[in-house]
Amino acid sequence: MTRWGMVIDLKSCVTCYACMVSCKQEHFLPPGVFWNRLLVKENGKYPNVRKVAYSVLCNHCENAPCVKACPTGATSRRHDGIVVVDSEQCVGCGSCVLACPYQQRTLIEDIDEYFPQQGLTEPEMIGGKVYPHKPGTVVKCVFCAERIDSGLEKNLVPGVDREATPACVNICMTKARTFGDLDDPNSEVSLIIKERNGKPLLADEGTNPSVYYVD
Repeated sequence: MTRWGMVIDLKSCVTCYACMVSCKQEHFLPPGVFWNRLLVKENGKYPNVRKVAYSVLCNHCENAPCVKACPTGATSRRHDGIVVVDSEQCVGCGSCVLACPYQQRTLIEDIDEYFPQQGLTEPEMIGGKVYPHKPGTVVKCVFCAERIDSGLEKNLVPGVDREATPACVNICMTKARTFGDLDDPNSEVSLIIKERNGKPLLADEGTNPSVYYVD
């Protein structure tokens, strides 16, 4: 079996926001919609201040509350652990948005232009064909499933070969993100989690996330 997952090194993250931008570009996300978010705050008091950053995204949980909450079956978990949304089945009820303990789902109420009253730009028009988003549906990170699937067809290895690896992992200049098979004890992602005591967010929720953090 294969279960795709990610580990994020909090100390290596330099808050450059490249992961947010690359994800937005990769999936032609409309204004105000982000599948990757960077939460930044400061701890302590001057002059002993430390900046803390958490990069958050869909956790692709093994026991995904969003899957259980969806009344139409639009949200499902693939055999490889990736949680996806079928826009044709989604009715935009928002049940999954409320059920997600990580708050990593977005209901697209409408798709606005990036430059109001000036018409769609060429990239926006291309995005409407390549990666169309439907108003009234829920969207979220899919671990760049299209890259993974396409790469596997070419016998590439996700997390090793760039063409088969999520865009946010490829773009990270400090290599703070590592992607791979959590079910493979010898994969890089599994070894990092084991050697550096990687932990998921909100472990007490019992969702068994596929995203871990090390510091």
